[in-house]
Amino acid sequence: MTIGIRRLVYTIALLLVGIYSYVALRGPQGIPALLEKQGEIRELEEQNANLLRENEYRRDRIRKLRDSSSEQEVEIRKKLHMLRQGETSFILPDSPKPAAAPAGDASRK
Repeated sequence: MTIGIRRLVYTIALLLVGIYSYVALRGPQGIPALLEKQGEIRELEEQNANLLRENEYRRDRIRKLRDSSSEQEVEIRKKLHMLRQGETSFILPDSPKPAAAPAGDASRK
């Protein structure tokens, strides 16, 4: 008889552990929260990589502007809209935006 009771106690204990595990994993601190945190980590890692690339680009640009007088001249002329003698600059207007279709046309067939 003691073997049957012992098995019953082990079965109940195992069942309780299983139920507790299920509830703990499905709860607010469980697997959904873990997946959400992993997604946030992935997004932040991508943002960090983009910022590192941008910083490296800007460092390289600063280095070029500091070391090269021709780069400095090009940048100054571009910022101040200056031209050399004999140069011509063309300023084109923005292309017109297409007119939006009236809302009533969508319902007609």
